[in-house]
Amino acid sequence: MQAVVYDRALEPEVREVPEPEAGPGEVKIKVTQAGFCGTDLHLHHGGFGARFPLIPGHEGVGVVTALGDGVTGFEVGQQVVVNPNAYCGLCAYCRAGDLVRCENLLAVGVNRDGMFAEYVSVPAGQVFVADGLEPDTAVLTEPASCAMHGLERLRPRPGTSALVFGAGPTGTLLAQLMASGGVAHVTVADPAQAKLDTVRALGIDQTIAIGRVTEDSAQQVTDQLRAASPTGDGYDIVVEATGSSVVGDLGLPLLRNGGTLLVYGVAREEARLALAPYEIFRRELTVLGSFAEMTSFAAAINALRSGRVRTDGLITHRFALADYAQAIEAAQHDASAHKIVIVP
Repeated sequence: MQAVVYDRALEPEVREVPEPEAGPGEVKIKVTQAGFCGTDLHLHHGGFGARFPLIPGHEGVGVVTALGDGVTGFEVGQQVVVNPNAYCGLCAYCRAGDLVRCENLLAVGVNRDGMFAEYVSVPAGQVFVADGLEPDTAVLTEPASCAMHGLERLRPRPGTSALVFGAGPTGTLLAQLMASGGVAHVTVADPAQAKLDTVRALGIDQTIAIGRVTEDSAQQVTDQLRAASPTGDGYDIVVEATGSSVVGDLGLPLLRNGGTLLVYGVAREEARLALAPYEIFRRELTVLGSFAEMTSFAAAINALRSGRVRTDGLITHRFALADYAQAIEAAQHDASAHKIVIVP
């Protein structure tokens, strides 16, 4: 079969590799399409725990083609999606039931072969039936599950306000979940007007076009967004969904007293935020992280089925496996690229 293979960082190659078999306890899937996201860019550069050689691709939808020994509950021909994350079950966190903080986390497309390929075989426990969902919706199940985990971390109070930095797919999905989960007013800020137009069409209360945030423009952007808040003094929740530490530094100044900053975007490992301890203390602010998810997949599928989360217009670019280099280029340099999918 054809697959994208990294033998080392920065050097992807599309080549013929052996087709995987459905081993005991595994489901073999013909990949229909797989999402490309910011994590894949980090992996491209060798970050985020990449283990080479690697076939990336951790967001995908496909059709069951074979079942390994001992697998029940699935049928050949069913449309399915894959939760890429697996916990070890042995470390102290797993034994305490804190699965997402597993010290030995395994992830399809990160440290085991993923879905930028014609076929993939994964443990049956990570496979979910997605019959009835359009493939363009189903392929966004993994980012929707991460958004669901972000909502679980926030536990927003009804009637609050929220600001999301970043109109990318995960920011857009989380904004919708907050809006349907009790947050009274949701604002999304981003430099790309086309992305904001999509977000607004999905029913978000307010979108604000901001210039690219730099150290020189930070105060101007802060003043602009504070003035646009429902109460004029900031937001109860600020979500940093861009992975930029410069943007993240705007979080605390834009929070109302008692507010919460959620660090949600994937930053570089060496990035740092400038947090004022006295401000956190005096104003009783909370800073949370939201990494991946382990138990939110079924809830994400339900949200997609019900329309609580909509994906209309998010997919803007499609590339064949052979054009993988173009997908990387679009993700890095094409401002019109909202969600990119790879079609094997």
